[in-house]
Amino acid sequence: QVQLVESGGGLVQAGGSLRLSCAASGRTFSTYAMGWFRQAPGKEREFVAAIRWRGDSTHYADSVKGRFTISSVYAKKAVDLQMNNLKPEDTAIYYCAHQSTLRLRVPNGPHDYDDWGQGTQVTVSS
Repeated sequence: QVQLVESGGGLVQAGGSLRLSCAASGRTFSTYAMGWFRQAPGKEREFVAAIRWRGDSTHYADSVKGRFTISSVYAKKAVDLQMNNLKPEDTAIYYCAHQSTLRLRVPNGPHDYDDWGQGTQVTVSS
């Protein structure tokens, strides 16, 4: 099994920035991609960003393109999400996800991942 621990959430004013981090441990020898999802109250979990572990290709939801940046620290099996120009609609619990079984499609759906973190709260005030 793979354990994921997120950190870096908090409360920030609109226009501000936060950086989320996620560290993977356990059976991480098979890591094909890592990603971030978020879930706001009363809404379904939605894709935010992903990075493939080989090639470093990145993918973003349209709602965060140009504002969020995902990056990886390969040796540490860690992934960060730099969030700039935050908006109140970014308020949600953010979840880190890990893909340990290769899928060839773009990893932008919950079913593309095998392991999940507990989540970290991000609140953006207006």
